[in-house]
Amino acid sequence: MDWGILAKNKMNIEKNYNGKELTIKVDNQIDTVTAPDFENEIIDEMGKFDSLNLDFENLEYISSAGLRVLISTQKKLQPEGIPFNIINTPPVIKDIITVSGLDNVLNMQ
Repeated sequence: MDWGILAKNKMNIEKNYNGKELTIKVDNQIDTVTAPDFENEIIDEMGKFDSLNLDFENLEYISSAGLRVLISTQKKLQPEGIPFNIINTPPVIKDIITVSGLDNVLNMQ
């Protein structure tokens, strides 16, 4: 069994621009293995958008490593006044964000 391939199959990312608004849809899970790839996908788009939405409709799990990426992204975008929203957040992901105390920091819809 190739664990590298298995790990990469734990997260799927789809990017969609509507003008200068970027929506990144993330499926499956963001964990210690996939969080660096998730962060790199966001970093690769920096400077190309004036609004960022993360669509978590099909996200099943997010670890503390994934939460760190969310906070890091917000810290990069906030000084520039770029809106950052987490949309279509399933209850299980909302619970993880709430229990971590980040529901007052992150904009979830």
